[in-house]
Amino acid sequence: MVVRFCNTRMEMDENSQELTEHGSALFPVACYEDDLTEGPVPWHWHPELELAVVVKGSAVVAADAQRCTLGEGDGCFINANAIHATWSADGQPCVIHSVVFHPKLVGGAPESVFWSYLHGLIHHPALRFVPLSTQREEDLPLLKCIKESWHFSSAEEYGYEFAVRSRLSELILQLNRRRSGVSGTVTGSNRKNEERVMAILDYIRAHLTEEITIASLADAASVSQSECIRCFKGMTGTTPLRYVNQLRLQRAAELLTTTEDRIIEIGMACGFQDMSYFACRFREQFGVTPLVYRRAHRERQN
Repeated sequence: MVVRFCNTRMEMDENSQELTEHGSALFPVACYEDDLTEGPVPWHWHPELELAVVVKGSAVVAADAQRCTLGEGDGCFINANAIHATWSADGQPCVIHSVVFHPKLVGGAPESVFWSYLHGLIHHPALRFVPLSTQREEDLPLLKCIKESWHFSSAEEYGYEFAVRSRLSELILQLNRRRSGVSGTVTGSNRKNEERVMAILDYIRAHLTEEITIASLADAASVSQSECIRCFKGMTGTTPLRYVNQLRLQRAAELLTTTEDRIIEIGMACGFQDMSYFACRFREQFGVTPLVYRRAHRERQN
C-alpha cells in the first residue's frame, strides 16, 4: 500500500499522463491511501482502470467533465484514459482508498473471451465515470468488491493475488451488465475539447515555473483565448490561470514541508516573482502564511 499525503508528488510526463507504475508486470495492480487534507489529486489520466471509495469525510471526484460529491462509504469507477481529479468537498479531513489496475489483469490476452468484456467496457462512452452510492442497492456489491480488493491488496497475505483478481473480475462483470441499460456517444466536439485540455495541461506542466498567460495556453491548444478558457473550464470547472496558481501553491506546500529552503526561494521556484502575492494566495488556499504552515507541519511531525 502507498500512502500519498501530498499529491503534487504524483509523477507525470509532458502530457500529464501519470508515470507511476501501478503494481508490477507480474501483478499490475496497486492500492493507495490518499489523504486529501493538504491538497487535491491534480488533473491527470492513465491507461489503467481506477476504483475508489471514501473512507473518511467527503470528496469531489471529477472525470471527463462530470463531477459528483461522494460521502463516506461512497465510491466510483474511473475508466481508462479518463481525465480526472479529486479533492476534499469541504476542506475538512478526507481520505480515499483507491485501486488502480491494468485491464490485462482481468482481461488476459486480447484474443481471450475475457478481453471482450474489458473492450466493451473501456470503449463505452456512458461508462467513462460511474459514481457508486451506499444509498443505491445495486451499487452495494460493487462497493464491496472495491473495499475487498483494497483490503487484500494492502494486506498482501499468501495467495492474495487470486482474491484481488476475483473481486476485480466480479466488478467488471457487474459493470458490463449495466452496459445494456445505458447509452451514449462521444461527439467530435467532446473529443476535440478533451484533446485541447490535454494540450493545455501539457503546456502548464512543462512551464509551471515560468510566466504563463492565456495567450500562451491558447497557442499551445491552437485555439482562441476565449475558446481556451471555455473548453478548460467546461472540463475542469476552473479557469486555466486559477489552475496554474493551484498547482504552484500545492508545489510550494510540498517544498515547505520537505526542504529547508527559504520561503522566498520556494516562492520563486514555484513561479511566484512577487512574494507579497505569493503569501496572499497561499493564505487564501491554506488559511495560514507559508511560515506558519511550515511550523505547523513540523510540530505535527514531532
